Amino acid sequence: MAGSNQFTVELGDEAETVGRVSPGSARSLLLTLLGEFVIRSSGPVWTATLLHVLEGVGIAEKAARQALMRAATAGWIESVRDGRRASWTLTERGRDLIAAGMLRVKSLAGEEWNGQWLILHLSLPETHRAMRVKAYRALSWLGFGNPSPALWVNPHVDRQAETKAVIADLGLSDVAFGFVGKSFDLGVSDVELTTRAWNLDAVSAHYRELATNFQKMRPRSDDAVLFAHVQLVNQLQRLPYVDPGLPDALLPAGWQGRHDGAKLGAIRQRWHDAAHERWTALTGTIPAR
Repeated sequence: MAGSNQFTVELGDEAETVGRVSPGSARSLLLTLLGEFVIRSSGPVWTATLLHVLEGVGIAEKAARQALMRAATAGWIESVRDGRRASWTLTERGRDLIAAGMLRVKSLAGEEWNGQWLILHLSLPETHRAMRVKAYRALSWLGFGNPSPALWVNPHVDRQAETKAVIADLGLSDVAFGFVGKSFDLGVSDVELTTRAWNLDAVSAHYRELATNFQKMRPRSDDAVLFAHVQLVNQLQRLPYVDPGLPDALLPAGWQGRHDGAKLGAIRQRWHDAAHERWTALTGTIPAR
């Protein structure tokens, strides 16, 4: 399974949707801790440290422990024992998973576009609702939009291999075909196609709500800054489900989503150092539990 597709599958039920800003689940918040902190740690991280931070962002201990066990079963992390105490380290599979997710988030900044589209035709009956939902989530993560029934378009033509992996993993190769090409002077323009494929007003509103929510936060204590930072990074990691990362050539002039995204990036930078210092202090403390 391709890395980015695996990240999609792992987020699964926690995938964000346009118009709905929700707190992360235990699983997605654990992924945030793994990608933001554990991957940079010089050694294993205590179970108690992970539980402390997860509880600080609203995850009950039982749910947090279940998320750890499921992550271990999935092969993202492995346990290191020290007497009765346990700590965790990332596996190679876990590192690959995190790297794929980070790459997708970075792609939201926009890029130059050569005018080519990655086009996918995928025909699924209305009766296959569960599979339609899975396909929608996976294709949205890859940056596809859906301008008309069964048709998906994506300006990120470098994602052909990932698209092929998604379709194969979902068992849909027999009902799909795709190609890469440019539009020509017939019918709707590329910009009009974009407005049909994605609801950019809703994407912008999503960014605005996130920016408004996090601008209101004024964390004071060391723990409060860490918890706020984790919540923010978690929301940023889920943005590829909402924002396809369109090139500027396809966005309305002065699109507000880009500006609010920059505000979120500035808040992240403001909290970053203090959050990481607090994490380092926590990981250096031998826990009682």
